[in-house]
Amino acid sequence: MPGAYTLYLNAVAQSHVDLNEPELIAFDYIRYIVDVIDSLAPSGPLEVLHLGAGAMTLPRCLAHMRAGSAQRVVEIDGELLSFVLEYLPLPDDTLIETVVADAAEELAAQRPASLDVIVADIFQGAKIPQHVSTVDFARSARQALRHDGCYVANIMDQPDLAFAREQARVLQEVFEQVAIVADASVLRGRRQGNLILAATEGGASFQRLVRTMAADPFATRVEYGERLKRFLKR
Repeated sequence: MPGAYTLYLNAVAQSHVDLNEPELIAFDYIRYIVDVIDSLAPSGPLEVLHLGAGAMTLPRCLAHMRAGSAQRVVEIDGELLSFVLEYLPLPDDTLIETVVADAAEELAAQRPASLDVIVADIFQGAKIPQHVSTVDFARSARQALRHDGCYVANIMDQPDLAFAREQARVLQEVFEQVAIVADASVLRGRRQGNLILAATEGGASFQRLVRTMAADPFATRVEYGERLKRFLKR
């Protein structure tokens, strides 16, 4: 399709973007992130920090969905960022700023209560770097968010889901409300896959997110509250 591109890293499809229709999302996990943000974040334009760039599918989408949003994209791989900006340029009138930096350092440098949304989509190969999966990292996110803001992280896990449970517990130490969103087969441990972690300080309800996911064309589950407690005990 003209204007549609897929970014491959080490022969693995990492991102897909349609320059003509930025709200057209091909990858399920990015669609989940969009739904989480639209359900939990405040209405209107947002101030968003993206940790991890890819092809900047999500910032492009949010620029259309939430016109006027100010977005900052942090990517540690300067060559990757330059490549994406050269071949998949941002619109001239964009409010998307890009910076080459370490995600944890950039997050810790944010002003307190200055952001509506923080998205962490940070991988080294197929793994999440250890220094962006700690309680200190979660605390930095909580400090930078406004009370009604939300933190969203994309992770990948094996069928035992040990890492997903660990990361949910990390967020529970910092945030009042935590949820996991994923394809039902992933949450049942039938295959490895992406899981989305969402956290808020209590300014948003997960009920709207549950209703949104119930309308997803695929079997998608939201584990929070008592369901999340049971999930963490497995």
